[in-house]
Parts: sequence; structure tokens; C-alpha cells
Amino acid sequence: MLLAEDDRAIRHALERALTLEGYQVTAVADGVEALAQAHRTPPDVLVLDVMMPGIDGLQVCRVLRAEGDRTPILMLTALVETQDRIAGLDAGADDYVVKPFDVEEVFARLRALLRRTSPDGMAPVGAAPRVVVPDLPEGRIEAAGLRMDIQARRAWRGTRELELTRTEFELLELLVRNAGIVLDHSTIYDRIWGYDFGPGSKNLAVYVGYLRRKLDEPGAPQLIHTVRGVGYVLRED
Repeated sequence: MLLAEDDRAIRHALERALTLEGYQVTAVADGVEALAQAHRTPPDVLVLDVMMPGIDGLQVCRVLRAEGDRTPILMLTALVETQDRIAGLDAGADDYVVKPFDVEEVFARLRALLRRTSPDGMAPVGAAPRVVVPDLPEGRIEAAGLRMDIQARRAWRGTRELELTRTEFELLELLVRNAGIVLDHSTIYDRIWGYDFGPGSKNLAVYVGYLRRKLDEPGAPQLIHTVRGVGYVLRED
């Protein structure tokens, strides 16, 4: 793990807690060193503070993504406005934790990120099994005018290819595989993040908003529908 945090006390506390949890941690104090270390020894996961001197965490994230680096990134931020968190997700981050945070929440989010990228695809102990339906030939699934090539990580609405982040792709895959079925918030959180962030979290709503903007077309029916108080369903009305 690569940890970049400019606050010395937070950096040392997190490094110690993560090491005790079993992670092998390299800790740096700024974005410049974070990029250099990521290039020298690519980590399995990055934990980046947003507000760092020189190059901030958002810029580190943008540079790595522009280079094609898909390593999971968890952002640490003291910024609580929704737009600030959206900026981090737009930069290519996979998840975020708002300061002050409970270290157990950091552990849970890291487990979820690593579960999603583990070679064997194993979920944490106690996680519910992924809901799936049989793939079409060549690893493709289809529903409501959407096509997805799971192995190639590509998706289309009609003939238009969609540019999706890893989390967006996995969320759309879950909805397509369960087209017409209302998935509640807890189920989606468990399948995609491996952790239920609770009713106060806006994380899922943010990603659904991203998908809608990428899926929706002028004059075409909306595909992702909100079932108030329950969750979301993919269907073509």
C-alpha cells in the first residue's frame, strides 16, 4: 500500500494502524513523492490525502489515470461538500473517506477495493453471493438496449460506446444482470463496495448520477429508475 498524507500525526497513526492490520505500507508526505514512489514500486492500492502541498491528491490521481494506471485509489478528504467529493471521483478515485474518520471504516473500504480487484474475485467472509444470470456467448450480457462485454470491460447503448470507470462498469453490470428487478441500497452497496455505508451515504446516488449522464440520450427513454425508499432498477419504459 502507498499512503500519502501531509499531516504527520495522521500519517504516522494510519501507517501504524494499517501495519498492525497486516498491510505493508509505504508512507510519504506529499504528492510529488507519491507519484515517484508509485512509479518506482507500483502498489496494490493507494490512499491519498486530497489537500497536500505541491501536487495534491486529485492531481496525483489524474496523472496516474492518464497513464493508464488502474490501481484502486481511496481518497482522504476534509472537504464535506458533495461537489468536492464528486471532484475526487471525477479525477478517477474509487472511493473516499471524510475526515475525521474511524479507522475501521478505512479498513472496510480498503477491503472492498481489494476484493474487487483480487485475482480470484473472492468477497470478504460473510458477504452475500453476487447475483448473476448466464452470460451470452463470448462473455456478453444485454438488457434494455444495453450491451456489455464483461471480459473486455466495454459497454454500449445502441451503437454508442460508453466510457465508464471501473466502479461505473461494475454498477451497470449489476443492474443489467438484474434488469427489471428492484435492487435495494444495501444489496448494491454490498455487491459493489462490499460494505453498507448506511442511509446517510450519498456514494451510490453520486455513481447513479454519473451513469445516468453517460447513458441518457435526448428523446430516448431513461434506463435507471429510482424506487423511492428502496433502491434502483434498470428497465426501458
